[in-house]
Amino acid sequence: MRSAAEGSVEAVDAVRTEPSAAQQSQQSPQSSLFAPVRTGNAFEETVERILRAVKLGAVGCGERLPPERELAGMLGVSRDTLREAIRALAAEGVVESRRGRSGGAYVLRVPASAAPGGFRDLVEGLPGGLQDVLVFRRTVETGAAEAAAGRALDAAERRLLTQRREAAEQADAAGYRIADTRFHLALAEASGSPLLATAVADARLRINTLLDAIPMLEVNLAHSAEQHRRICEAVLGGDPEAARRTMAEHLDGTASLLEGFLR
Repeated sequence: MRSAAEGSVEAVDAVRTEPSAAQQSQQSPQSSLFAPVRTGNAFEETVERILRAVKLGAVGCGERLPPERELAGMLGVSRDTLREAIRALAAEGVVESRRGRSGGAYVLRVPASAAPGGFRDLVEGLPGGLQDVLVFRRTVETGAAEAAAGRALDAAERRLLTQRREAAEQADAAGYRIADTRFHLALAEASGSPLLATAVADARLRINTLLDAIPMLEVNLAHSAEQHRRICEAVLGGDPEAARRTMAEHLDGTASLLEGFLR
């Protein structure tokens, strides 16, 4: 008799038909979030990569992870290792394996941050303090914006940036954090540097934990939308200096907000 776990593993492999380009653009997360893992800790790092993509909203609740063969290739792990990771996450209720034509591994819920306590407790628990996180984020995100503006972006990249910016501008308070993160990740991907895009994803994960612990202010959201427009215009207009400057202004505003709640 097959166990439920074995059935779940088979479900991940059930679909052989690749999704359409439109489906991939809507469902597939940025490849930088699934950067190759180190072989010494393949299982643990595979679980971490998937959790990071889920927490950042790159794969939202109800959305499907990339097909098994594709995801294993991105992570640089065997399909057996990926299946073990999927089984572990399914046991925790994070994902669910489904059968059928549109089968695969689907996200059921976003795990809560492991860090307990209020905003001040979170900051005090940072090894390098708040400034370390802010400097790290400013360095990698301004660099990504500058690099993206210096590239000849193709039509798909330009379209994705515009779509992600508009989605963040139209999002309500409940969906804003994910939409905002997706815009920043798309911008990082447009830099053309997988290493830089991975660093931006790491910075976003750290900063989102802090932002989730403070109130979301409507005025700040409107201001961010305007800054996003200026950043996007600079990148699409091929102006690296303006892209770096406007991104720095945007990040400095967030830094001031976080520092204000810490006082």
